[in-house]
Amino acid sequence: MNNLLDQLAALGMTEYEAKVYLSLLGENPATGYQISKTSGVPRSMVYEALGRLEARGAALRSLEEKATLYRPVPPAMLLDRYEREARERAENLRVSLLPLYNQEETGRLWNFSGRREALAYAADLIDTAKSELMLVLTDADVSALQRHLESAHARGVALGVILTGNMPFTLGQVVRHPKRETALHRMQETLIIVADEGEFLIASGHQIAAATVTSNPNMVMIARQFIWMELFAQRIFARLGDDLLQKLDPDDQHVLH
Repeated sequence: MNNLLDQLAALGMTEYEAKVYLSLLGENPATGYQISKTSGVPRSMVYEALGRLEARGAALRSLEEKATLYRPVPPAMLLDRYEREARERAENLRVSLLPLYNQEETGRLWNFSGRREALAYAADLIDTAKSELMLVLTDADVSALQRHLESAHARGVALGVILTGNMPFTLGQVVRHPKRETALHRMQETLIIVADEGEFLIASGHQIAAATVTSNPNMVMIARQFIWMELFAQRIFARLGDDLLQKLDPDDQHVLH
């Protein structure tokens, strides 16, 4: 229930409005008195909340001979309306804001926090990529970004992917990073994306994530070269037979397994 109240609050409803709307979903038509009892909203406030719900198109009112009755606008209809309004608002803002944006071209390193925020930035990089994406992905990243990567692959973007976990992924050129090497490099919770050799994102940590993004050409080159060399090394390693592996130093053999 608390989660539903929070979600409705995110749509702009007050706590009392959300409680009244949820009450109406379960019992309608209903009088203000009945709604107050089932929702827990004081009678002194329930009619104000009903009036605001009616004004925002979330509740309907019928004047009967002995009482005024209320019922909710069906959730599907209400949410479709919210979705349509949000989409229209975003499109209007896109037209108004994009001409105002002066893109920074100095190549600074920009830092921010949060895994969710990092994944949102990663999704944007993937969605706008035109030719190439070089990536290092954990299992959680594969799950979160799968749909975006499938779309990029479908429109012809070349994918070079290093997996540090166990989830299957088969789009583009894919290698699985050796577990010991992943641990040595502390990459168990690392997300890296290099998009079109032009922008680089790295995020570390799942619970508490720190992320850096830059268009600095030197940093982008280093990040892309790291992933390219790892892809190359794993391709070579996959072709080595046991006889050649035995010629390596024991420490090197241990890393590769």
